[in-house]
Amino acid sequence: GLMLLAVAVGVPIFAMLFPATGNYFLQVIMIPFLIFALAAIGLNILTGYTGLMSLGSGAFMGVGAFACYKLTTIFPDVPIVIWVVVSGVFSCLVGVLFGLPSLRIKGFYLAVATLAAQFFLQWSFVRVPWLYNHNASGAIEVPERTLFGVALTGANATPMTRYLVVLAIVAGMTWIASNLVHGRIGRSWMAVRDMDIAAQLMGIQLLPAKLLSFAVSSFYCGVAGAMMVFLWYATGAEPEVFSIRQSFFILSMIIIGGLGSLLGSYFGAALIYILPIILGFLADATGLPVTKATIEHLRVMLTGVLIIFFLIVEPHGLARLWAITKQKLRVWPFPY
Repeated sequence: GLMLLAVAVGVPIFAMLFPATGNYFLQVIMIPFLIFALAAIGLNILTGYTGLMSLGSGAFMGVGAFACYKLTTIFPDVPIVIWVVVSGVFSCLVGVLFGLPSLRIKGFYLAVATLAAQFFLQWSFVRVPWLYNHNASGAIEVPERTLFGVALTGANATPMTRYLVVLAIVAGMTWIASNLVHGRIGRSWMAVRDMDIAAQLMGIQLLPAKLLSFAVSSFYCGVAGAMMVFLWYATGAEPEVFSIRQSFFILSMIIIGGLGSLLGSYFGAALIYILPIILGFLADATGLPVTKATIEHLRVMLTGVLIIFFLIVEPHGLARLWAITKQKLRVWPFPY
């Protein structure tokens, strides 16, 4: 509750009091952080809660982005916020299609199947001109769209407006995900994750449970992809944004943040995305001649070290460390 109050009230007040710094903070840190957190929640539902490995989350984000682009082109009078959410349905359908092998295969083989989906969809984004309206650049061009006279997308949309729209969508979808994973559906997913044969003997139908997990996961990734292009980038995005690197980027977030934890998705997104920004500030503050390429290399190296560290020391990630810390503070100064 306090965290939601801080991001919903505190951050906008800070941005209004200090416009220059606040707009940079919203545009460069808060908006992408929330978008990546939503994508991490989507992958966490599939991998963390259901135990199904996926390396295609970047491609499912791309499906959402291209679907939103086509919908807003065909129906320009409909508010783009509606299409941002509806685009997740198309990503959901594609996710279910590629999730069909999950009944017969799992583990490494399922990861390879989703990797094939990643490469096929990535190829489609580049080779099917209809998807990007035959633009010479081959990129998604963000149109300017307004709601009640306020610009939501395009170069004239303020970071504050886009931030509030992203925050509303992410908060609403996080609440829905929380209800899902703590209810009957979530318990069936976790039963499949822990031991699918025992889950089947208990009466849980594996194919509907797994396909629903793929559907919900792909829906969340699709909405995150649409928001990434239309509510973060000002003018447009290249298909390369949704490459295999994006999939590994999201996967590293849930491994470090904590598998099977919605809060862990936020922790992982914060650490992995904000880490290179902090490294850049430290380099500027100390006066070291560090290039952006060097910072990116450092980010990749640190991400690898953190993944190994958490897999060995605390497999449940930052979310588990946060829970342990809260418990220790609750009983402090008495022995734990």
